[in-house]
Amino acid sequence: MKRLTPFLPTLCIFCLALLLRLVYNLTVAHDYYPLYDSSAYQSIAFHVLDEHCFCLHPSITTVYRAPLWPWLIAAISLVVGRDNFYDRLFLCGVGAGTCVFISLFARDLFNRRIGFLAGLIACAYSALYMYDGWMYTESLYTFLLIAICYTVYRIQREEGLRLLPWGICGLLLALLSLTRPNGIVVIALLIAWTLFLTWRRRLHVRALAGVALLTLLACLLIAPWTIRNYLVSHSFVPVATGDGTVLLGAYNAQMLNSPGNQGSWINPLKTSPVLLRPFPLYTCNAVCEVQREDVSKNAALQWIRANLAALPKMLVYHFLRFWTPDTPEADMPMYRFPNQLSSHIQLFLARTSPIPIFLLAAIGLVCTLRRRWREWLFPCAILLLTLGEALLYYGSSRFRAPIEPVLVLLAAGGLWWLTQNEVGTLRWQLRSHSSRATGAAHTTGVSLPAETR
Repeated sequence: MKRLTPFLPTLCIFCLALLLRLVYNLTVAHDYYPLYDSSAYQSIAFHVLDEHCFCLHPSITTVYRAPLWPWLIAAISLVVGRDNFYDRLFLCGVGAGTCVFISLFARDLFNRRIGFLAGLIACAYSALYMYDGWMYTESLYTFLLIAICYTVYRIQREEGLRLLPWGICGLLLALLSLTRPNGIVVIALLIAWTLFLTWRRRLHVRALAGVALLTLLACLLIAPWTIRNYLVSHSFVPVATGDGTVLLGAYNAQMLNSPGNQGSWINPLKTSPVLLRPFPLYTCNAVCEVQREDVSKNAALQWIRANLAALPKMLVYHFLRFWTPDTPEADMPMYRFPNQLSSHIQLFLARTSPIPIFLLAAIGLVCTLRRRWREWLFPCAILLLTLGEALLYYGSSRFRAPIEPVLVLLAAGGLWWLTQNEVGTLRWQLRSHSSRATGAAHTTGVSLPAETR
């Protein structure tokens, strides 16, 4: 029993997080069935099982989606059946794992009390658990990203001397990239992080061998899928395409002038139907998809060049939508089933709970950055990278999902600064200031008021 005692807080966090996510799926998302992107992931998974083909439509190969989430849906369906509840149950476990990583990270950064408190906040934070009842890639991508951040922190504590954590990080980066194509950018970010800290002598020179191992392993694991994409599309597509569709739906006159859509995204089939008419909707294979994305990207870039004066305004819209507290996505269970009492409660939580997290995160960043900038460097780089992608493409609070764990960690830093007595906290600073004032008074012979003494 004594051997299990150190693991009890972590086990409690996992069980509580899993319970709350199950409650969410059995109430708000009870009648959920896949639509939009989630339907596409499920359709690909079933074609993998039935036809052994990574196809969105029967016998029509696709390079438009990253493979990991459809593969996981296929594996779950093969074992326990094709009811989407089992997929969401898997995401509940993934979300609980995210809470555990947040708790461990905060514990190592601050102390056990703050670590446990951060885990509790993560369990109940609506911006984390609401994606676990939604069959998109948000939950999986967020879990892998916080796992990478924590592994990078452990590498930093050991000055990059051991190769095993680098190998684990390389595996996680490959899985991240196979979940979403922009995961590849995180590999480049980690290489830059390693070079910078090695230059600053915060990592041992052996870290260069570690980052080389990480990069090689990640590329080797991604390469088979890249080769497959080349064979079916005759183009270099590392993981998936789709950036043309995103850009064309984000940069157009309707996004600039329509009050309800400013800074968001509309399906290019509505904004540019003539441009996309040559590409069939249901029979566009991998070669056709690559051509469609190239045409869409070129049209979007042409619109941007013709409307450069409007770009600052659009970037402001993107920024504001990124920090919108709730996530107004049509496929979210709380919007799909608005008449449920549970949906009303969830909508209230979604609109209110991020605000104190944002405020505490700002306090944590400002008040702990000076002493802990090395520990915050990589998580904050991830935060800025995610924000930059939203500014580049379009604004949506859904894009904030991968950095919600970082915001909770920063909020834990704010709570640590406000409530603890350790060096660097508010109480420590006030005590130090009082001691200096008392010492100065004794030195000069000035009598202090009774309440000061």
